[in-house]
Amino acid sequence: MDMLRRPDINLVPFVSVENMMKLVNSVGIEQFLRQLADRIEHDFTRWQLFDKVARVASHSSVGVIELMPTSDGETYGFKYVNGHPGNTRADLQTVTGFGVLARVDTGYPILFSEMTLLTALRTAATSAVAARHLAPEDASIMAIIGNGAQSEFQALAFQAVLGVKRLRLFDIDSVATEKCARNLAGLGFEIECCTSPESAVEGAHIVTTATADKQYATILTPNMVGAGVHINAVGGDCPGKTELHRDILLRSDIFVEYPPQTRIEGEIQQLPETHEVTELWQVINGSKPGRTAALQTTLFDSVGFATEDFSALCLVHSLLEQYAHFDMLDMVADPDDPRDLFGMLLRSKEAA
Repeated sequence: MDMLRRPDINLVPFVSVENMMKLVNSVGIEQFLRQLADRIEHDFTRWQLFDKVARVASHSSVGVIELMPTSDGETYGFKYVNGHPGNTRADLQTVTGFGVLARVDTGYPILFSEMTLLTALRTAATSAVAARHLAPEDASIMAIIGNGAQSEFQALAFQAVLGVKRLRLFDIDSVATEKCARNLAGLGFEIECCTSPESAVEGAHIVTTATADKQYATILTPNMVGAGVHINAVGGDCPGKTELHRDILLRSDIFVEYPPQTRIEGEIQQLPETHEVTELWQVINGSKPGRTAALQTTLFDSVGFATEDFSALCLVHSLLEQYAHFDMLDMVADPDDPRDLFGMLLRSKEAA
C-alpha cells in the first residue's frame, strides 16, 4: 500500500533499546554483524550517490554533540550522537545516540531508532569491512588496546567477518580487561589478558585501538608496530584526540572514510592536508588498491561516517518486516485537511 494512502500514516516504527536488544538477539549477534558489514560494504559501492558532509559538531570542554546526515536520493537518514569520555565517572555511557530514516519524496519519517547499541555494532562492522580488504591474508591474532564499551563488539565483528579467534587484550584499567574477557568467554575465542600494550601487540596481525580519553595520546609507538600489521584506529574521532605516534602514520598506507572529516578528527590531523590517503570506497569498488604486499603496514583511520549509520538504520528497517521488535509512535500530524492544522488542534480540545 502506498504510504500516503495508509490510514495510519501518522504512526512511525520506533526501535527502543529494549527492542534493539531483542532484534539483535533474535537475528544472532554474529549474523547481525555479518549482515551489517555486508550492507555497509554495499553502500560504500554506491558512494557517489550519497550526499556527503562532515558531521556537524558542537564541542565543549567535556565532550562533543554531533549530527550526522546523509541521503542516497531516495532515503534520508541522520544520527544524533555524543562523545563524553568523563561520563563513565558518573556511571554514564561515553556515547549515546538515536537516528531517523525518512522518505526523500515526502519528508515523512519511516523509522526512529536508538543508536547507542547500533553505533557500537556499526563501528565494529565497519572495522571488519575495512580489514576484509586491508588486513594480512589469514590474519588470526588481534590485539585490542582499550577494553571499554566498544571492545567486545570489535572482537565479535572480526570473528564473524574474518574468522579471528585469538585475542590479546590490554587496558590501563585492568578491571576493563577482566570485563571484556569475561563477556567474551565461551564465544569461541582464545583470550590472553596482557599487562602491557607491548606484550599485547607482539605477534598480532591486527591491532585495534579503541580508547576513550579526549586527548593527544600515544597508545602505539613506532617500535611496537612491525611490518605487515593492519592497524584499526577507532578511538581518535574528534579534534585534539589521537592514539598513534605520528611516525607510524608516515610509514603506513592510510585508508579513510571521508577525507574532509578525517583530516579534522582522525589520526591524520597530525599530518599536512596534502598527505596522501586512500578512500575506503575506492578500495571496495576496485578503483584503488588496498593491501598489495605482505610486509605493507596498513592503517584504517576510522572516525565513523554518516553513510555507515544510514546502512545500519536501513538494515534495522528491513529486519522489522520479519521481527516485530518495535512500537508505533504517533509522530506525524495528520489533519483531515492538510491545510487546517489549527482546526485539528481545536477539535482535539472539543473532544477532550
